[in-house]
This record gives sequence, structure tokens and C-alpha cells, in this order.
Amino acid sequence: MAGSGENSGVTPQFTGGSSDACCSVRTTTIRLRDLYDPKPQPPKAPVRIRPPGPRPPSVKQLNLKQGSPGDPATEPVARRRARSLPSSAERQKAQRSLQVRFVDSLGLELEDVKVFKVQEPPLIPQHVMFRLLMSSELAFAKSLELSLPYFKPCFPENVGAQPDFLERLGAQGVCLEQVVCSEQGITGTVRVLNLSYEKRVTVRYSFTDWRTHTETAASWTESGHRAPETDSFRFRLPVPPFLLQPGAILEFAIRYRVAGRCHWDNNGGRNYKLWCHSYTVTVPRECKDSMLHFT
Repeated sequence: MAGSGENSGVTPQFTGGSSDACCSVRTTTIRLRDLYDPKPQPPKAPVRIRPPGPRPPSVKQLNLKQGSPGDPATEPVARRRARSLPSSAERQKAQRSLQVRFVDSLGLELEDVKVFKVQEPPLIPQHVMFRLLMSSELAFAKSLELSLPYFKPCFPENVGAQPDFLERLGAQGVCLEQVVCSEQGITGTVRVLNLSYEKRVTVRYSFTDWRTHTETAASWTESGHRAPETDSFRFRLPVPPFLLQPGAILEFAIRYRVAGRCHWDNNGGRNYKLWCHSYTVTVPRECKDSMLHFT
């Protein structure tokens, strides 16, 4: 009879003769594992355990080791300079080539050297001449006089107040309404008939008796609901300072484009003209210092 378990076995006993007879008893152990798996199991190799490596010395141990008198002196570690840093020779070269440059608030040079020829007289700006004249007159204790240029129209400044304004507007489709002259330039208003939604008003002007001319566009400002229906445009003509000389003439005419047609207002073929005049102003003595301060 076989019992359960891997190591269990059956031990049979043999008995012969009477109970008084003595006989040898042999015991045999049968393992179930040998019955089911008769092949012998190969011996397993032992697993080798790697001993741990030596621990690195701590900072405290290193300090103690370096401080011991019996140890030889250690050499210092050479520190390498980063490649991005310039060398001492490069720094000295950069300092020798360093230049100081003075500029204004816009980054432009503070001085401008120009060589003039004998046939080419220098053009001195008006504000420079003004300060030179003021300094000379103050030095000789003379009364200071200023000559101020200005443009004056050769036609009525308020053209819209003329009795024939609406008649001219109905005949031409466009007419100058008003002109104002100031230090900032020349501004004016133009009145046009509302013939279509899309319209364009430009002013053609010239400072050289029409040898050259320039055009500027006028901008819409308002609409008039009285009969006839009109629109108002505003324009501005810049005046360069070097043109503000007595005797200079500014001429302009107005063009109105609408519905594929072009209408002009040129003051009856004479153009609108403005003459440059000048008037003299005597500066009081109590204002001389303040004018020198602001010029």
C-alpha cells in the first residue's frame, strides 16, 4: 500500500515459520518521486555572492588624511579657464582699441564736417543767423529787431463769405471756402457738390512757378444738408523753412474727382497765390535774456 506524499514509502515485512523461529528482516524504502521521475536531478550550482566594493572616503576622512604630517604633500589641481572668457592679452587689446563716441539722443554724430568750395557759398540755417545777429546786436548795445516771414494770400481769406460763392460752387462743382496761414503751415477748407458717394479732393501746389509741383489729398470733414447738398474737405500745405524768404510765391489749385469726371477750381484761371512777406519786431530790453534762453 502506497501512502500520499513525496517522501512516503512502503516497508514490507517477511515472516516465515513459527513464531519461535528467528529470521532476518529486510526493509526496503520506495520513494514515489523515483517512480514518477526516474531521471536523477542534476545538482544545482551554488550562487556566488559578490562582496560589496569599498566605500569612497568622506570629506571628513579626506581632511584628516591631508592634515596628517606623515603624508606627502599633494599637488594643487590646475583650474582651466572657460573658453568663453577672453584671455588677459585679448582684454588688453580690446582696451587699447576701445573708442569713445559722443552722439545725440537720436544716435547721430554731434558734428558734421563739410568742405566748401570757393564757388559754393555755404548755406547757413536761418536759426543760426538769428542767434548770431542777436549776439552781435547785444554786444554793441543795439536794440534787437527780429524779421519774421509769413505768407499772405492775394485773395480774400474767407472765400465762403463772398456773395458769389454759391454761384461759383454750382458752376464748378468745387470751390475754395477758407484759407488760414500760420507758423505750422497753410490750412484750408474746400466745399464740393455731393454728386456721388465716392469722391476725391486733391490740392496741387508749387513753389517754383509750376516748374515742379506736388499734390496732397484733402480729408472729408462734414456734410451740408442745405440745398444744394455739399461736402466739406480739409487740406494742409506744409511750408519748408528754407522757402520762407521774402518774395517767395506759393500757388495752388483744387481738383475734384467724382463719378468719372474731374472738376477744377483755379480761381478763374489765375490760381490761388500766397506771397511771402516779412515784418520787423523790436524786442524790448527786458525780454532779451529770455529770448536768448529759448533760441
